[in-house]
Amino acid sequence: MTSELAALPHRRLLATPGYARLWFAGSVGNSMRWLELLVAGVYTFELTHSAFQVALVTVARSLPMLFVGPLAGVLGEALNRKRLLLKQLTVLATTSSILAVLALIGYLRVWHIALGGAVAGTVWACEMAVRRRMLSEVVPVDRVGAAIAFDSLTNSASRVMGPLCGGALFETIGPGGIYLLSVALYAVSIIAVAGLEFRQDVRRLRFGYIPRQIAEGIAVARATPAVMVVVLVTIIMNSFGFCYSALLPAIGLGYYHVSPVLVGMLVAAEPVGAIIVGTAMSAGWIRLDGTRSLLRGSFLLLGGVIAMALSPWYAAAFALLVIGGLGSAAFGNMQTSLVLIEAPPASRSRVLGIVTMCIGTGPLGVLAVGALSERLGASSAILIMAGIGVLGLLLVWRNTRRYLVV
Repeated sequence: MTSELAALPHRRLLATPGYARLWFAGSVGNSMRWLELLVAGVYTFELTHSAFQVALVTVARSLPMLFVGPLAGVLGEALNRKRLLLKQLTVLATTSSILAVLALIGYLRVWHIALGGAVAGTVWACEMAVRRRMLSEVVPVDRVGAAIAFDSLTNSASRVMGPLCGGALFETIGPGGIYLLSVALYAVSIIAVAGLEFRQDVRRLRFGYIPRQIAEGIAVARATPAVMVVVLVTIIMNSFGFCYSALLPAIGLGYYHVSPVLVGMLVAAEPVGAIIVGTAMSAGWIRLDGTRSLLRGSFLLLGGVIAMALSPWYAAAFALLVIGGLGSAAFGNMQTSLVLIEAPPASRSRVLGIVTMCIGTGPLGVLAVGALSERLGASSAILIMAGIGVLGLLLVWRNTRRYLVV
């Protein structure tokens, strides 16, 4: 990453037709992802009053990444990425249509939401290897860092707007209306991507070679120190750090006794902090580079989560998650940028697929934090998981510090 963020205003990126179309599709996809996650959590808790079942619904949407990520990396290198993205958006629109109908006729059940989440999670597993890889291909090489940084900033903004709008919309138009809104926005995204001019060299996909190609991607990740740090930190953060968000509906409704709108605000608190740092990066006020920034940001996020779990007040919990979000911006931005910069172009999608698989370890943490919350309470469960995460980061720092990129 360089100071190009300061030299390249966002309007110049969005003036690039290919980037603008991909950015818009990503904005819609991310916004709907976080909105639907909040709706699923609130709806499930209202039906079951079980934090563990809320965690299970979240797991259903995230678990496919663990298994599909490496395969998505291979497909993203062999097949046309534009066509893959169009198919992804079509599947998402179809799934939302079915859930909308079930909700409007009064037959929406928790297992419907979980199944729809699993389908959406399978599609989401292709995000890094397909759409994010494409972002780096439609801009000049020296603008890749800025392109990913702005996309990450937008993702943080969608994590704010999705839950905030989700809480308000849940109280006004209900789940059925929200899923109908998803269908409409996915349809617009399909139109935007269909008009994208994108050329890619494709090759014949030989299914018998897929395991070997995945193994080659793993070998590249192991042989590249910066990428290996990304892999390890990604596993730690998704298993022990971000799992806290699965319990926020239960904490907001059951502990702080606030409305769904305020639950949405609590879910949005961390990405608010990420927006602050992302905006500062884009303006050139601060510069975050290398694996040191990745680790430092991860420590800050876990610190904010631990402090939030100890807070007896809603307002303090919100503020502490905002502080943690300052660190999540560094983590999220460097997680993708380091791979795009350090990994060889010929295996870049496969390496991104490996990182996606590491993100897919998150459901294991969600299951663990959900099970712990049933026995010890949501706050204690978050404290235990985040504490383990801090210990894991310390081990990574100790064992890889000689390789850390400044």
